[in-house]
Amino acid sequence: FDLTHSQLLADNGMFVFMGAVEHDSIKPIIEWVLYENYVAKKKKKELLLMICSEGGDMGAAFALIDVMKSSVLPIKTVGLGTVASAGLMIFIAGTRGRRVLTPNTSILSHQFSWQNEGKVHELFATMREFVSCTGLDRENIRSKLLPPQDVWLSAEEALKLGVCDHISSL
Repeated sequence: FDLTHSQLLADNGMFVFMGAVEHDSIKPIIEWVLYENYVAKKKKKELLLMICSEGGDMGAAFALIDVMKSSVLPIKTVGLGTVASAGLMIFIAGTRGRRVLTPNTSILSHQFSWQNEGKVHELFATMREFVSCTGLDRENIRSKLLPPQDVWLSAEEALKLGVCDHISSL
């Protein structure tokens, strides 16, 4: 897609995010959500954020998550291909009941490093997001989603753990 196609999608309430989570890559999504909530004359029923991401910067992810959580418009997230690490945090922040994985999506969950400051078990914001978005208690999150080793989940396994709400083809 070129910029014209991206703009046509955005004009119709859709944004496709494919790549690393970085401040520069997240900024257009934040601007899109803010525009649709506070500037657009014609309000949409929901926003659709499609995600295929290997993860990246947790600070950038939390900036978008905070904007998503404050959105008046529901945000449907659709995971495609691989949804990993910080990309997973963004995916699960979608509106509950509207988080969809396509059948062949792979999920990577692991203990997050926040630069040189420590692991996720020391980062309360990350744990709070997992608790609020999955409905799992802290112990299950630690053992099933954030153990010391990487955890790869199929779409079906992610559904069982409350990481997504539905599995569906587009």
